[in-house]
Amino acid sequence: MVGRTFAAIFWGTAADRIGRKPVIAFSILSVVIFNTLFGLSTTFRMAIATRFMLGALNGLLAPIKAYCVEVCQTEHQALGLSVVNTAWGLGLIVGPALGGYLAQPTKKYPQIFAKESVFGRFPYLLPCLSVSSLAAIVLISCIWLPETIHKHKVPKKDIKIVDALSSKEGCWDSPRKKSLLKNRAWMSTMLPYCFFGLHDAAYSEILSLWAVSDRKYGGLSFSTEDIGEVLAVAGASLLVYQLIIYSWVHKILGTVNSTRIASAVSILVLATYPFMSHLSGVKLSFAIFSAAMMKSALAITTTTGICLLQNNSVCQEQRGTANGISTTAMSFFKSISPIGAGALFSWAQKRQDATFLPGDKVVFVMLNLTALLGLIFTFEPFLVLPRAQDQIH
Repeated sequence: MVGRTFAAIFWGTAADRIGRKPVIAFSILSVVIFNTLFGLSTTFRMAIATRFMLGALNGLLAPIKAYCVEVCQTEHQALGLSVVNTAWGLGLIVGPALGGYLAQPTKKYPQIFAKESVFGRFPYLLPCLSVSSLAAIVLISCIWLPETIHKHKVPKKDIKIVDALSSKEGCWDSPRKKSLLKNRAWMSTMLPYCFFGLHDAAYSEILSLWAVSDRKYGGLSFSTEDIGEVLAVAGASLLVYQLIIYSWVHKILGTVNSTRIASAVSILVLATYPFMSHLSGVKLSFAIFSAAMMKSALAITTTTGICLLQNNSVCQEQRGTANGISTTAMSFFKSISPIGAGALFSWAQKRQDATFLPGDKVVFVMLNLTALLGLIFTFEPFLVLPRAQDQIH
């Protein structure tokens, strides 16, 4: 996240100047190289360095969002962006699962992997190599990826026609092409985007810590396998929601309203978590699985709505840069979120015996506060969805 914070704006600008495809391909190549090197790390410093370089050289997030908006028709942009966000969410579940199954293979599968093999010397190479192999296949598939940024000279006659159309129809392109810092519609999306990113990262950090902590600290006394099942079911439900339900939600409520309602309902769902420590057996399973599935779906709805607003409030020539800036800001918030969430959880456990707001409830109150701030900023009057008129053929 720190590496991405430093480099996201550069990659977003590069995507606007040289095209989406080169940046996407180079970013995937960096995954192949540095993810493999991470598995070959022999010291903690080397592991940290490879992760930093992977974040700095992987500029995938900004151009892929811009690319998604550009290849989808207006009515399908919400679904396209939800696919991107869902893929990210599934990766956060599949990645740790791969690590759990494939790490230290000589201990888990001694009949297949000998201790004297390379996997005995580098116990975490196999999961990294698996991901790098998948990334290599994706890199090859980039050969057939069409470019959406076309740099060519436009005849003066066509320019006059476009100018005439713009003046007659009063299209949004002129205000959208001004400086990003003067684009109120785009600037108004930044704060909710950052706070929702902070909230999601903190939720992911605290959910596992809270679930595996002892019940005397307000937790659920789950094993790592139990929390893994919860995350797996949440991920599977996320895929079903994105493919079947989300398009209807967006069509009925619209971009802004679906974002606001999802963030508000998310606060209510999160408020039920501290009381689950009083449940057990089937009731606990039903409660935690239902809440986790709802929270995942609501988070995707909120993030997709904000991303859609961001990408449609700027013109195509600025879209990569705009996504780069927003990714930088979001990465900064996400880089401090796990540290803050972990420190808060550690402090909260020390005051579990408090009469007013025991530690576990304080944690979820603070989580809801970040979501509430994001919700408040979605009521910014400039937070609207302009018409998408980026391309005139």
